[in-house]
Amino acid sequence: MTKPSTHRAHRKQAVAAFFAALIFGAGLALSGMSNPSKVLNFLDLAGDWDPSLALVMASAIAVYAPIWHWIKGRHRPFLAESLALPSKMHLDRDLMLGSALFGVGWGLAGICPGAMFAALGLGKPDLWVFFLALIGGSALYQILHERGT
Repeated sequence: MTKPSTHRAHRKQAVAAFFAALIFGAGLALSGMSNPSKVLNFLDLAGDWDPSLALVMASAIAVYAPIWHWIKGRHRPFLAESLALPSKMHLDRDLMLGSALFGVGWGLAGICPGAMFAALGLGKPDLWVFFLALIGGSALYQILHERGT
């Protein structure tokens, strides 16, 4: 039987994750990053280039960098037993291939998964095709990964 304190901790983590996602989505929507044409204009260096995505990324880094240094210095996070950091410190085939596929998908669709969820929440139904492709790609990865490919 699971302890009540464990349930309480999981509930706090779920509530924190919900509000973090809500703030992230609101930020994407407010900055216009849920609009694929804004992203595509950022990627179009030879055409009508729109630098606003770079400003959004720079703002995110400026806000997060000091918080990250503060978090790293703590003995334990607020809502977990330990800080979960990636253990892999090298580039491998899977990381490179996944990054390339993500970039190609982002360039073709003009939207990344986080912004896609924000756009769906704003009632942009044309992105359901992207959502279904995201689910299909994730399922394909799972199948291939289980086969050891």
